[in-house]
Amino acid sequence: MALGMVGRRLARFLAQPRPEYGRGGPTSRMELVAATLRRGDVLLVEGTSRFSSAIKYLTQSTWSHAALCLGAPEEGGEPRFVDVDVDVGVRTVPLSEFAGLHLRICRPVGLSAAEIDAVAGHMLERLGHSYDLKNILDLARYLVRQPPLPDPLKRRMLALGSGEPTRAICSTLLAQAFGVVRYPILPEIELLDADTASGRRARAEILHIRHHSLYTPRDFDVSPFFQVVKPRLEAGFDFHALVWSDVEAERGPL
Repeated sequence: MALGMVGRRLARFLAQPRPEYGRGGPTSRMELVAATLRRGDVLLVEGTSRFSSAIKYLTQSTWSHAALCLGAPEEGGEPRFVDVDVDVGVRTVPLSEFAGLHLRICRPVGLSAAEIDAVAGHMLERLGHSYDLKNILDLARYLVRQPPLPDPLKRRMLALGSGEPTRAICSTLLAQAFGVVRYPILPEIELLDADTASGRRARAEILHIRHHSLYTPRDFDVSPFFQVVKPRLEAGFDFHALVWSDVEAERGPL
């Protein structure tokens, strides 16, 4: 009980934005992002909270959060997401929840509509589940001290949650959901030599599933099985049509 109370208070503190945090604006207008998103896409978010800083430090990545796109409830409507909030837990939110933040769309390739529904269904079945507060306490220790850690250990630090089935972390919940249809994110790949029907030697890839607790938002970005989709390019990009300001050019170097 006491641990849970400390965890909730710490979660609220870590979830607060850092006023001194400087970052660039979003790279695409929200209407372009909305028009590009599809059901089943993973949206990566660069958060600005203390909690986000801890995750970005431990993963050495831009991305601190991940959410699953459910698509728009109606034609032309705002896309919605299954999202895991450190204070509220698993919930659904509109795209506007991430307005003003740096975003990236990562799209799985080749999933059927039924398979996408299975992934979304796994997420939706967990609405109301709490955030894994044990993970909050582990992250807080490393946010305060920020010790130099080897990369494999940093990943293990994010896997120190309680493991209770009614508690979730955004990237681990997504990993579990894609695991329902056996869609790879960043598996361990074993290369084996094998004989082909023609008698030639060839190398076969055997994928080994990594435990869902070891996944972070960064993994969807670097995964060879997710396509990075850029809204400006999807909307039809022609650099000849860009309008440039020549103020800096006329001013010259300082």
